[in-house]
Amino acid sequence: MRHLLKRYGFFGSIRLASALVVTKIFYKPARLIRLPFYIRGRSAVKWGKHFTTGVGVRIDALGTKPHQIVIGNRVQLNDYVHIGAVDQVVIGNDVLIASKVFITDHNHGCYSNEHIESSPSENPTDRELYSAPVIIEDKVWIGESVSIMPGVTIGQGAVIGAGSVVTKDVDKNTIVVGSPARIVKKYCFNTKRWIKVRNQDESTK
Repeated sequence: MRHLLKRYGFFGSIRLASALVVTKIFYKPARLIRLPFYIRGRSAVKWGKHFTTGVGVRIDALGTKPHQIVIGNRVQLNDYVHIGAVDQVVIGNDVLIASKVFITDHNHGCYSNEHIESSPSENPTDRELYSAPVIIEDKVWIGESVSIMPGVTIGQGAVIGAGSVVTKDVDKNTIVVGSPARIVKKYCFNTKRWIKVRNQDESTK
């Protein structure tokens, strides 16, 4: 108790204790859900053991499929992370996500030539939703204020630099940064070092 008071202060310790009680009652098998916590479509959301959140996390399962949002074991979402799905978002085990990260599998309207494109004269809220699953594999580290767009797969062990916008797949064991995010380093298991990628114009695959 003395350790908690030193780390969080009196009122912070009270809030933490309250969150622990609420977690054990309403959010099993999570480790700690800090309040406020917003969730829509609870029956379509599944999380594993030791799931932890910061304050203000928002999870929206907006479609009709079961297990639209699947979160693995030992996943930590920090403050004000927003995850939205009409198709599917899958997050693997041991994933760490910093604050203010946005993950979505859908968009209001279509803006590529793969489908009939949306007209700017149509109200954005009336435009058809287009979606593609998002997959984040095990041991991924996502930095502050990252946006992850529909149809993206992020490979195991990847690191996403703060402020990046991920629009394409990310190879495993790489570091990507920027908007749109591009590879800057790849891990070498022989030398146990992150090696710079020479071609800075190479987009993530």
